[in-house]
Amino acid sequence: MHLHIRRLQGIRSLSLAVGILVLAVSAPADEGMWLFTNPPVELLGERYGFTPEPAWLDHLMRAAVDFSGASGSFVSPDGLILTNHHVGADAIYKLSTAERDLLANGFVARTRGEELRAPGLEVHSLVAIVDVTGQVQGAVPAHATPAEARRAREQAIARIEQRSTEETGLRSEVVTLYRGGLYHLYRYKRYDDVRLVMAPEQAVAFFGGDRDNFEYPRYDLDISIFRAYEDGRPARIEHYLTVAGAPLAEGELIFAVGQPGSTGRLTTLDHLRFYRDVLYPHSVALLAGREIALQQFSMRNAEFARMAHDDLLGIENGRKSLLGRVAGLCEPELMGRKAESEALLRARVAEDPELGATLEDWTRLSGALDAYRGFVAEYRLLEEGRGFWSDLFGVARKLVRLAEERAKPNEERLPGYREADFESVEHELFSETPVYPELEEAKLAHSLAYLAMSFGGDHPLVRELLQGRSPERRAAELAQGTRLYAVGVRRALADGGPAAIQASGDPMIVLARTVEPYARAVRERYEDWMESVERTSYERISRALFAEYGTRLYPDATGTLRLAFGPVRGVHLPDEEIPFATTLGGAYGKHDEAGGRAPYTLPARWLAARGEIDPAVQLNFVSTADITGGNSGSPVVDRAGNLVGVIFDSNLAALASDFAYTEERARSVSVAAAAILEALRKIYAAPHLAEEMEGRR
Repeated sequence: MHLHIRRLQGIRSLSLAVGILVLAVSAPADEGMWLFTNPPVELLGERYGFTPEPAWLDHLMRAAVDFSGASGSFVSPDGLILTNHHVGADAIYKLSTAERDLLANGFVARTRGEELRAPGLEVHSLVAIVDVTGQVQGAVPAHATPAEARRAREQAIARIEQRSTEETGLRSEVVTLYRGGLYHLYRYKRYDDVRLVMAPEQAVAFFGGDRDNFEYPRYDLDISIFRAYEDGRPARIEHYLTVAGAPLAEGELIFAVGQPGSTGRLTTLDHLRFYRDVLYPHSVALLAGREIALQQFSMRNAEFARMAHDDLLGIENGRKSLLGRVAGLCEPELMGRKAESEALLRARVAEDPELGATLEDWTRLSGALDAYRGFVAEYRLLEEGRGFWSDLFGVARKLVRLAEERAKPNEERLPGYREADFESVEHELFSETPVYPELEEAKLAHSLAYLAMSFGGDHPLVRELLQGRSPERRAAELAQGTRLYAVGVRRALADGGPAAIQASGDPMIVLARTVEPYARAVRERYEDWMESVERTSYERISRALFAEYGTRLYPDATGTLRLAFGPVRGVHLPDEEIPFATTLGGAYGKHDEAGGRAPYTLPARWLAARGEIDPAVQLNFVSTADITGGNSGSPVVDRAGNLVGVIFDSNLAALASDFAYTEERARSVSVAAAAILEALRKIYAAPHLAEEMEGRR
């Protein structure tokens, strides 16, 4: 798409609102989650004297992997993948049993024959990006309503994805950028045989526990190592990162390559208020109840605590993360800057119709948000499935929808059920993932009670779902009566199509069938009243931004691969200096200071190796790299492209960066590569892995 780039003229004052709605050319140099198709080459050259070559960028892009919605990287030509422990925790949890708790005790494969295949896990490596903006936007009729435009875009996207998959054999996904300003086709190589190679004990991977989560200083070895296989053999990888164990220096330039999940820096003021006042409070309340439910479940016995552990950690993390975002949106300075920048943009739009937007775009979006307030709980509980907290309900819904969607032409199917998606859908449905009936029952009981309280006991759907029983008794019937624990049963239902689904008396399938018409109805309302208006309005607002700045603006994060950068830097406050790095010796010091009590308990093998390790080796470090959720597991590389760390967290000050970046206090937190190599050699007796990651075997 050709973009008309206009001079700044009277809008130069927008640079005061950096990182909120409009990002000026003079934006802080370390800001941005940049596309690999539009890297900040000039910015890097001006501030750091470094100009990345296309081959350097392509190498980083190809070495990165999408690891179940988070990040990771290939670190050897034999398919070795490095990510965070908390990213791999779901797979580690699924490989654990009461007799072999890999989360608690850790795991090291001494040979490749000992590597454990992770059920249901697949990773994707991005191999190509194609601009398809013209095809998507050109499919929308000139005078289409927002709902008609949405359907036209979705049909065009389905055609593009199907054609790409058929022509290349690669997983193909059209990604919306700048909220509809651009559309790019991403093509991925898919690996569905992924095996666990090494994981430390969770006590050291999450050292400091929830108390230290989103804090710094930290002392965590938050890593896990997997290997991708093809045809039963380690995958042969052309683009991989070599791990470098040299110590980092303050001020050293680093790059983070990962999949930031979602940001709202191009979001309107009313939309941010909606997040703050409606969406986030709903999510926090839901998570708080689930946290208590899992804590109570875990108190029953040690095995129940093991079953619930992974879910509980995720909920604690989500709750703290959301509260940090709410706090950011309650800051008068942030919202004031947002209001100022939006007023300036609206003034420019009002005076220049050639920018491609009108003030009605903001008005329509605000009206859509007002309408959405009236059914947001219904949408989230029914269509998003939050009212049915159950792995097997997710399986049942997928089977019910798969049968219905497969009967439609590809262009008319729901996203996630098109031809390009089927391999991943079936891999997820038919994996031998352990599901615990006791945990299913407890989670369902809580969510059915929450659903009943949200809708009211006299709601017709609530009556139909509970069938005159208490949430606890109904959950027991569902969890104990379903046969979906067996993969063979799932496969038979999928193969049988609509007839098998309609004939099934499985209580979980019946539940999904009962919910489906309600969920589809509220989904249609959301798509017509909210999503279609949102997409059309933001597309036009983005057009105005493009007219002023072009691709000198980076787009909001979309869960796809981005490049961030910045120096290694501590936090320098008027009354406190927080150093840029912690050390292995510091972890032992925290253990001693706490008397070895949780959450500062080092594992036995760490204590046994205390005399062997070098206490001065850097363990964690912070930088100004611009990240958000989804960047967990992102490789951190130096100018030479060598891996020097792995991002695993941010500090609390960075949570508001979803809406406004600041490099003064916000920091990304990483595990240093030097600590990974030192731990592999001297604590985990795995020099073979250290050598493979260093390129020495």
